[in-house]
Amino acid sequence: VAQPAPPFHKPRNIYRDCEPFPEDTPRVRGYDFNQGVDHKALLQSLLNTGFQATQFGRAVQEVNRMIEKRKQPWKVMDESSCKDHPPHCPCLSSCTIFLGYTSNMISSGVRESIRYLAQHRMVDVLVTTAGGIEEDLIKCLGPVYLGEFNLSGRDLYVKRINRIGNLLMPEENYRLLMEWMEPILKQMLLEQNTQGVHWTPSKVIQRFGKEINHPESVCYWAYKNDIPVFSPALTDGAIGDVLYLFSVENPGLIVDITEDISRMNSMALAANSSGIIILGGGVAKHHICNANIWKKGADFAVYVNTAQEADGSDSGAKPDEAVTWGKIKMDAKPVKVVADATLIFPLLVAETFAVNADKQ
Repeated sequence: VAQPAPPFHKPRNIYRDCEPFPEDTPRVRGYDFNQGVDHKALLQSLLNTGFQATQFGRAVQEVNRMIEKRKQPWKVMDESSCKDHPPHCPCLSSCTIFLGYTSNMISSGVRESIRYLAQHRMVDVLVTTAGGIEEDLIKCLGPVYLGEFNLSGRDLYVKRINRIGNLLMPEENYRLLMEWMEPILKQMLLEQNTQGVHWTPSKVIQRFGKEINHPESVCYWAYKNDIPVFSPALTDGAIGDVLYLFSVENPGLIVDITEDISRMNSMALAANSSGIIILGGGVAKHHICNANIWKKGADFAVYVNTAQEADGSDSGAKPDEAVTWGKIKMDAKPVKVVADATLIFPLLVAETFAVNADKQ
């Protein structure tokens, strides 16, 4: 016997009324190409596009806040913190801007963006790795070529070509670096022994910048413009290899890292306010963040990297983790852009430092 159909019940509406949004809440909207191709408007539209495009737009705002702060009248906060005020001492700025970057940024074409900032004294302190120094010098001595990510490591080794991602570095470039460095190291050792010169990584880099004397070099412009370049891991690369080979026949050269950490921390401590821009992670990221503990945190911060926080590494740590250490101020508005810095940083420079160049 057929059973009667159950009574029909109209389902309840599953959609709920939401709390009203504040009137000033931005709406998601991308660029409309019906307006033609306006690159300036396209970049500005990223702020309301969503995802990492919005993070890029916020990074632009944060860097521009650093620049605006840097234009304001300054005063020396603590004369004792900065023992000697060179002509362009960072503590004589309303906002001391620290720029940190890993070596692959110099291996790539981001080098030109960094060189632009050093050339026009738009940042105050540079922090990088050994590769960030040696790759800059090497590019003044020999070319680096574009290749592919999937080239055979075995084939490249046989051909004496080193691969950096999809960049190709002829191994002979390192020989050129060694031949260039050796007479400079001999002179530095002589000055240490006869004049009492006390070498530190930043002083070594300054000397290299003077000696390379090349307008495409970041180190050269840092030397010309009295911008300190700190590299606490200066021996972690080809520079370390050359120092090792040099020391076999010419023992005694001393490079003191203690004086450099004192110098950098003192610059942070004496800063009226500070902004940090960090491309990548590792030593360059932590060295800058740790220095800013001494001034109870940076006022502005932008990270650009693809590292994640799941493994607890400092490279992947979000800005909010830095707040817990006192590396970034509690009331700051830091931004992390999770993206390849070769894409992001030239655009970031275009929308910040470069457009403000005529207003300095």
